[in-house]
Amino acid sequence: MAAEPVPRREVVTRGPAPGATVAPVAYRPVTAPPGRLPPAARGEVRRLIRAQLRAGLAVGGTLAVLVAALPLLLRQGHGDGPVPPLVVWAVLGVAVYPLFLALAGWYVRRAERNERAYRRAAGGS
Repeated sequence: MAAEPVPRREVVTRGPAPGATVAPVAYRPVTAPPGRLPPAARGEVRRLIRAQLRAGLAVGGTLAVLVAALPLLLRQGHGDGPVPPLVVWAVLGVAVYPLFLALAGWYVRRAERNERAYRRAAGGS
C-alpha cells in the first residue's frame, strides 16, 4: 500500500499584479446553520427565498406563456395560408433567444436587488 501523497504547499512571494484589482467581500456570510439562526434572521432568510422563488416563477411563467404562444400564432398563418415549417423552426430556434437574454437579465437584476435588500435587513453593508 502506498502512502497518501503530501499536499504541495504554495508560497506567495508578492501581491497581486500591477493594475489587478481584488474585490473585497461586500457581505457577511451566515455562519450558523439555518436551524440555529435567531428567529429574526430566519424570517429574513425565508423572505429572501420567497422573493427569489417569486422572481424565478415570474420568469419561468412569462417564458412558458410567450414561447408556447408562438407556435399557436404561427400555426394560424397569414392571409396566404399556413406558415411554412422552416419559418416556424427559425422563429422558435433563433428568434426566441433575445427574449431569453432579456428575461435572464431581468432575473439577475431582480435577484441582486433581493440580496441587497436582505443584506440591508440583516445588518450588512
